[in-house]
Amino acid sequence: MSAEVALQAKTGPLAGLTVIEMAGLGPVPLAGLILSEMGAEVLRIERAGSSQPFLTLPDDYDIDCHGRSILRVDLKRREGAELVLRLAEKADMLVEGFRPDVMERLGLGPDAVLARNPALVYGRMTGFGQDGPLSGRAGHDITYLAYSGVLHAIGQQGGRPIPPLNLVADYGGGAMMLVAGALAALFERSRSGKGQVIDAAMTEGASMLATPLHALMAAGLWSDTRGANLLDSGAPFYDTYETADARHVAVGCLEPRFFAEFARLLPLDQIFVRGQYDRNLWPQMRAAIVDRVGQKSRDDWDRLFAATDACVAPVLSLREARDHPHNRARNAFLKSGALERPAPAPRFSRSRPTLAAMPADHDCQAVTVLARFGLSESETEALVKSGALLVKSGLSNPV
Repeated sequence: MSAEVALQAKTGPLAGLTVIEMAGLGPVPLAGLILSEMGAEVLRIERAGSSQPFLTLPDDYDIDCHGRSILRVDLKRREGAELVLRLAEKADMLVEGFRPDVMERLGLGPDAVLARNPALVYGRMTGFGQDGPLSGRAGHDITYLAYSGVLHAIGQQGGRPIPPLNLVADYGGGAMMLVAGALAALFERSRSGKGQVIDAAMTEGASMLATPLHALMAAGLWSDTRGANLLDSGAPFYDTYETADARHVAVGCLEPRFFAEFARLLPLDQIFVRGQYDRNLWPQMRAAIVDRVGQKSRDDWDRLFAATDACVAPVLSLREARDHPHNRARNAFLKSGALERPAPAPRFSRSRPTLAAMPADHDCQAVTVLARFGLSESETEALVKSGALLVKSGLSNPV
């Protein structure tokens, strides 16, 4: 089983940083989780009256709230918007993922916030960016991948485009680009003393991830035809194959010396070793690999190739990955209460990240949270009485 960890006080390279996260779906919460586990104190502002997400999780498993303090605020009330402005005065960063102009209509756009705190980094995450003909349109990962050209490139030749979960636009082009932009802006602030606005668009982030493919295509080394290239299942030595037990192995021996090792152990005829990059041989090579791989189970192939550089790996399920010996050895999956999940990444030699846990009751109390930002208990009580700050049943209960 994966290792248990003791949850400790915030550590990590961002310890001492304060982030306000405007609650939303997808990339912004993941960015908040990453920043929290790197040591930042993240305060999540949940909007009163906002619609329920299409997927609801028990708190134990809802990583959108793990590692944060949480306040529920009626942002349509003047007092609610004013509260967020006061919080922003004490923060280093604010991140939001609403459509363009939503924050402005609430009185919380960059101009209003930066007027209160000129050193604040204001991170904005949208699908299409803050301007342009598509900026106001709704969408999801698959939408943004379609417009970026990336979705067209994923799938087998002659088949339909395959959505790569929501890892590429939402999390790769979205959350990771937002985090990278925020950290870059913080570094720049250390020299200028000024904050700035980050316009992170998932369409552009996904496109940025595909920059090497654009370079290869411009050089005539990549076809705009799906499934016809080295890395998109076009090459028989870079693909997945079904095994005798209806599971799969991944073959990725691009380099001739790795392919030669693969061919020796499979085995394959030496004609394929000599002509690895001869596309005329690829149909025969693929058929030979299909035939050979189908004669053993996935785990049999894993044992055969485990100590080699043939670049063959068992295709593990998400559950199987947790218990793989390498992942166990590195504690790559950790338990936080009822949830077992990937450990914080990347790792640091000195500043150890903290695994985010479900907020403890005392961290969710309005008085405790707002006192950190300089608000007195009487001010907090007044916000509750006005309806701007929502609590379940009194200030002693979690927000």
